[in-house]
Amino acid sequence: MATSELMPGSTVTLHFSLALTDGTVAFDTEDEPLTCTLGNGTLLPGLELALYGLRPDEEQTLTLTPEQAWGERSEELIKEMPRSDFPADSKLEAGQILAFSLPDGDETMGTVLAVEDDKVLVDFNHPLSGQEVVFHAQILEVDNSAIPTDD
Repeated sequence: MATSELMPGSTVTLHFSLALTDGTVAFDTEDEPLTCTLGNGTLLPGLELALYGLRPDEEQTLTLTPEQAWGERSEELIKEMPRSDFPADSKLEAGQILAFSLPDGDETMGTVLAVEDDKVLVDFNHPLSGQEVVFHAQILEVDNSAIPTDD
């Protein structure tokens, strides 16, 4: 029996937004809806759990704890780096978000906290870590055709 209810493996097209509890919008799909398959890692598990059971044209708004979203802030992810690790001509300023290459070849983002003559303080925590996040989703389409059925 085919269903239009969201479940693990569903391909969903949705609009969604993430905001802080004070109303500051951190992310919004606005005019460009997102299409993804639940369980493929595009959305955080906490966001996916909020979608299970929803159908097209339904909406969901809920507040996620830091643990359900990007986790608590970790002081261990604030690193002091030598200024020489950065290009000599780069104009570093507090608040800048920069991409950093990891030893395994992946990239991560870091926020510059402070710049001194010979060192730079960088925060590698996700910008939304340690925050409650208000997640609002509007389901546009659900495709469960790739999910095996028992019939």
